[in-house]
Amino acid sequence: MAASTVEELSIAYEEDGLQIIKELDKAILSKGAWATVIFRYQEWNRAKEAYGPDKYTIRRYQKKGNEYRQQSKFTISSPDQARKLIDVLESWMNVDTTD
Repeated sequence: MAASTVEELSIAYEEDGLQIIKELDKAILSKGAWATVIFRYQEWNRAKEAYGPDKYTIRRYQKKGNEYRQQSKFTISSPDQARKLIDVLESWMNVDTTD
């Protein structure tokens, strides 16, 4: 799906009438010619016929013409990795960098 605004960006994906990627939420981290969005989502597990646990992905988009195109992505692979990322960022944000 083409998106002309950051708000329209989505990772929801349907195949043969079945929603394979269910987008649960998103947060826009930056806007402009380059946009960064973090998504919370679930993937359909065909074997279990149910959605799996929550996952998270950070996507970077570039606007070319009147359309955003994905340029890169990073998927946070587990809740443990997400917590570690939060801990590191919080520790860095609390460091006094003034000399």
